[in-house]
Amino acid sequence: MQLVLDLVAILLAYVIGSIPFGLLIVKLKTGKDIREVESGRTGGTNALRAAGFWAGLATALLDISKGAAAVWLAREISPEQNWLHVIAPLAAIIGHNYSIFLPERDANGKLIRLRGGAGGAPSVGGAMGLYLPSILIILPLGVLTFFTIGIASVTTMAVALFAIIVFAVYAAQDVLPWWYVLYGVGAEILLVWALRPNLKKLIEGKERVVGISLHGWLKSKREAKQNGK
Repeated sequence: MQLVLDLVAILLAYVIGSIPFGLLIVKLKTGKDIREVESGRTGGTNALRAAGFWAGLATALLDISKGAAAVWLAREISPEQNWLHVIAPLAAIIGHNYSIFLPERDANGKLIRLRGGAGGAPSVGGAMGLYLPSILIILPLGVLTFFTIGIASVTTMAVALFAIIVFAVYAAQDVLPWWYVLYGVGAEILLVWALRPNLKKLIEGKERVVGISLHGWLKSKREAKQNGK
């Protein structure tokens, strides 16, 4: 019976992760389909591009809540199963990246893929659900990365790396179980997999830099100087 409940928790975590908050917020605010804007992803960065700062912030916060909710749900269903507490937020990240609510079909109605985001925000939420104080470290570091480096894909991959480091440090002090480090590793794998196209652009030097970041500002100044010659 407990195994059935655990599987239900994982399935519900996936469904929670699948809720496309970015699509809903952008549609309500602008009437646009976020899947037709820039990267086509449904996360906070693309919502910002599609509908402005507040839409991006609201999307990011709600997507963070999906990862946290998955952990809390798993704990309610199975308080003693540490492995379930780790798998549930990973299922939420998978749901976010490959939403059951966002199927893409070809002209013949055949399913091509499931659309979604890249998983950065729900991965932060999963870490927060596992250990609430982690948000006080991971989120500021993620914001700092975004506004200095200015590359959304790098920031996304960085937050899972920060989670690995935070959980490893606390696990080494016997504050947290080592299971939590595996969550960070699993999240990083899922994020890197989702960002394969962006990694190719990074290698080629073609990845988009956000203008409001330090990197973007310096790049604009450099380009303006070159154009002024």
